[in-house]
Amino acid sequence: MTVIAKLYPETQAGGFSRKAGSLLFYARIQELLEPGMTVLDFGAGRGLHAGSRIKLMRELSNMKGKVAKVIGVDVDEAVLRNPRLDEAHVFDGRRIPLPDASVDIVVSDHVFEHIDDPAGMAAELDRILKPGGWICARTPSSTSFIALGARLVPNRLHAKVLRRIQPNSTREDEDVFPTRYRLNSKRALKRYFPPSRWQHFSHYWDGEPAYNFGSVAVARLMQLLMAIKPGGEKIFVFMRKK
Repeated sequence: MTVIAKLYPETQAGGFSRKAGSLLFYARIQELLEPGMTVLDFGAGRGLHAGSRIKLMRELSNMKGKVAKVIGVDVDEAVLRNPRLDEAHVFDGRRIPLPDASVDIVVSDHVFEHIDDPAGMAAELDRILKPGGWICARTPSSTSFIALGARLVPNRLHAKVLRRIQPNSTREDEDVFPTRYRLNSKRALKRYFPPSRWQHFSHYWDGEPAYNFGSVAVARLMQLLMAIKPGGEKIFVFMRKK
């Protein structure tokens, strides 16, 4: 039995806990989708959630066939193998290869922490998004424990360390990229996506203590620290372009 299953016994009824942030994040996105939309999966990668052991997670995270088109972009050529895309592009991390005002919703899952130039990328997302369109992103907050650890551990060691602290993860080494944490607070979001142009509906979220070294004791300590620490471990970003 995994550490998470021991902490949250309800996991054994369906495979997910009451703190399953992935389900909440993608459920909200599903409510925003309309059949005629074009969706951009920003940082789509190989389509990690397509292999989830949880049927509901596979369904909620899949947008293909529910909208007119799902386009994926990523700096990694793995995006070309993503089965959940109608169209895939490898890009240089700066210029998104799409026309102005061509996308209705941008979905980005654990990508904002890797953005090196937040001003430039915010301008690009603004450029390709239609008025009234949404940016939906999930990312660790800049004050999270994982962000603190990432600052202390050199980027070249992140994959090795993550295997130790999150032993039951389905993440592969190819899914681990250098982190920057320059767009990971409500303050930063409002700086680069100013309220004069964007409606902000983001919120912090504390989920399962996933980074637990495979130890129930460590997981319980993380639960306690998350309960008393200001802010949250993750930010669920929901912004609408005016």
